[in-house]
Amino acid sequence: MPFMRINGLKIYYEVHGNGEAVVLLHHGFGCSKMWKDIAPGLVKEGYMVVMYDRRGYGRSEEGDNFEDFYTGSSFRREAVKELQTLLDRLEISKLRLIGHCEGGVIGVDFASAFPDRVLSLVMSSTLCFSKIPMEKFNQEKFVPFEELEENLKAKLTEWHGDKAKKRYELFSKYGGAYGRGIFDLRKDLSKVTCPTLVIYPDRSFLFDVEQGMLLYKNLPKGELCVFPRCGHNTYEQRPQEYLYQVTKFYERLKSE
Repeated sequence: MPFMRINGLKIYYEVHGNGEAVVLLHHGFGCSKMWKDIAPGLVKEGYMVVMYDRRGYGRSEEGDNFEDFYTGSSFRREAVKELQTLLDRLEISKLRLIGHCEGGVIGVDFASAFPDRVLSLVMSSTLCFSKIPMEKFNQEKFVPFEELEENLKAKLTEWHGDKAKKRYELFSKYGGAYGRGIFDLRKDLSKVTCPTLVIYPDRSFLFDVEQGMLLYKNLPKGELCVFPRCGHNTYEQRPQEYLYQVTKFYERLKSE
């Protein structure tokens, strides 16, 4: 299995296919395995797909004081540095980003920091802003690990191994790209100068569909696609439609 040592930690990554680089950014409970229904289709369409597990997720090492890192103010900044290092070592100068939920936040941050490198961004089911602190928001939305449906517990265990329960309890409490207080991505969206497709479900248990409209309205070059009768994990519930919308988005950009 391929690992790259970044900041002294082993970070798991995969590269598949040839062509223009597309980097997939997993959500706050996931890892690169979540893209199993999306990555092969992009490779088939002629893209080089890069997936990796951010620090402490999936097969990547967490290092010392991971909880402090996860709940601290440096999480988003360090996530951008981690992705930058990965891409530089893989000698990828130009790329397209796809991020789901928390991955969309990392995508916004990276596209803002490196506008000359990012050709386009796709963000799905990403929160635009919160009206209450995220710590309270999470407490209202998530149940204890023991009360999860068996298939979800099995999936988390497949993704995170024997740390699944510990990871879920940390991820569902607070921290990560969404932080602990009031979250507001609107001020950052204006800095995303690349074309951006917002994919949003109309029946997410986490975020109202209006959040997708807010993302779209605050992006300089935004497009919006709403999946009807779809839950939060659009990539999982509608993989073929997800692929179709992404590849058509790329075709539109290339024809301009």
